[in-house]
Amino acid sequence: MNLLIHDLNEEEWKEISADYRGWEIISDNGTIKPCVGCFGCWVKEPGECVIKDGYEKMGALIHKADEVTVISRYTYGGFSSFVKNVFDRSIGWVLPYFEIYENEMHHKKRYPEDKPITFIFRGSGLTDADKQKANDYVKAVCRNLRGYVKDIVFEEYKAQANEAVISREKYICDPEKTVMLNCSLRGDKANSRKFIERLSSDLNGNTVKINLSAYLNKVNELIDILGRAGKIVFSMPLYVDGIPSACLRVMEEMEKYRYEENKRIYVISNMGLYESHQLKNLMGMVKKWCEKCGFTYGGGVSIGAGEMIGSVMAATDKGPAKNASEALVKLADAVNTTSVIEDNYIDPYKFPRFLYMLAANSGWPKGGKLNGLKRKDLLRQIER
Repeated sequence: MNLLIHDLNEEEWKEISADYRGWEIISDNGTIKPCVGCFGCWVKEPGECVIKDGYEKMGALIHKADEVTVISRYTYGGFSSFVKNVFDRSIGWVLPYFEIYENEMHHKKRYPEDKPITFIFRGSGLTDADKQKANDYVKAVCRNLRGYVKDIVFEEYKAQANEAVISREKYICDPEKTVMLNCSLRGDKANSRKFIERLSSDLNGNTVKINLSAYLNKVNELIDILGRAGKIVFSMPLYVDGIPSACLRVMEEMEKYRYEENKRIYVISNMGLYESHQLKNLMGMVKKWCEKCGFTYGGGVSIGAGEMIGSVMAATDKGPAKNASEALVKLADAVNTTSVIEDNYIDPYKFPRFLYMLAANSGWPKGGKLNGLKRKDLLRQIER
């Protein structure tokens, strides 16, 4: 069995469907829910997502396929939000436990295989630099999910004219207003929220802290809030080597709008893996999005071993959290002065990788709760 994952519309699909006769086809039927980071596919229903929306068996489908082909609109160096959502929901294909692979921390294989994957990106006027970003991204995806890039193809694609343009007068922003968006669907219990709380303690002026989880079905309302802010801080976890699909969807929608004044965009990214450099693709995607929207990228902080650092930072700025705390103080100063800084990649302070991996591999719960938030509460958030 061969598997195709695509984001084509009905008309586009009709043109090529004959080429994939007999394949298992995954496309957008409008029912897919975003990954909520509950780890249920690891500790409750191994290999299968706990969200039952027709996309819960993606990890198993990838495993059963002889090979996989992905067709996606080129989006900031990676997948469209739908295709990214499919991959976010496929994390059960691997195990939660860590090992060192190619001198980086990665998840262990669930199945003894290296899956061949062909990637077809559709874009208009893609440059060599754009193509290199996509190459780097899919290599990272395959390295972490333990497949390999069989081929990568770029097709010229003329996007349809965008009809959703908001009048410039409507989105005159307040240059002194800072909105901090927690992009983790774990809400207040998320590490991304903890980093926002730490940052906000050093911010001045008009600041607002919001959770993306409260706006999953109110994206236009969220865009209205973000559209009026002079500065936006995205705090997000790494999902499948890039921006989480729920946040990516918001960014795609924001690109459709026009704004009276420039905005400064700042980022705090974090992940469970140890090496912060693995967050470079995510940071690059935000930079590319800023270019598309006409915003100024103000810089950010990328935090490795985020699960541990977030917990430590809630109690103290010392110990393993020292470097991250200092970097967030510098980021706060940049936000306060509306200035631009270089991205800062932060690993745990004086806490070795082998010890972190030992602790992480022994720390998986047998069931019930994760980080104090029940899975049923996480699932309830996406059904609002």
